[in-house]
Amino acid sequence: MMHIERPRTAPPEGETAEEAAGGEYRASAGSGGGRRTRRNDPSRKTRILDATLDVIAEHGVAGTTHRHIAARAGVPLGSVTYHFASLVDLQAQAFARHVELQSAAFKDLFEDAETREQFVEVLVDLVHGGPARHRSAVLGFELHLAALRNPELRALTQAWTRDSRAVLARFTGPDNAARLDALLEGMIMHALLTTVPEPRETTRAAIIQTLGPAGRPGA
Repeated sequence: MMHIERPRTAPPEGETAEEAAGGEYRASAGSGGGRRTRRNDPSRKTRILDATLDVIAEHGVAGTTHRHIAARAGVPLGSVTYHFASLVDLQAQAFARHVELQSAAFKDLFEDAETREQFVEVLVDLVHGGPARHRSAVLGFELHLAALRNPELRALTQAWTRDSRAVLARFTGPDNAARLDALLEGMIMHALLTTVPEPRETTRAAIIQTLGPAGRPGA
């Protein structure tokens, strides 16, 4: 996804542009506090994006605010509004970062899968993931829910779907990849919402049934 840099807003009152952008100032040694030197914080924008994802995972898109994000990132509130034109813009860039990271992580999951059985086990683990995968799944569904109301996000969800299906298609072929992708999304959502988790064997059986008989092209 091509990112177009938005015009930056003026820094908040009492804060220089350098401070808002990520440069902090401190008194120089021996200067009696009269001279300040800059301490760069080049990772500040990325920290804000990661903090935004943490806040969305905890509070949902509807409960996300600039103040929550600034507190989580450990930056002044002015830095958040300086780097991002609006809360919607910030959420969109955070979701884009999430998709980029998750697409790479999803591809890495299958790096060592050489057989059908190994492929199935990776998928079962994906559905029955631990806390880290629970967080990523929550963020994924928050993105899809937001895309229902914000058409600009749909290009992001569609690109994510294409990337995921391309990874699955290496093992299944394109037709089965689409069916398997839909099954996994449904099973992951069910796993998030249920109070009684499905047995791994039930998950494995559903995946194997969707894959079809072993030995078929792409199976």
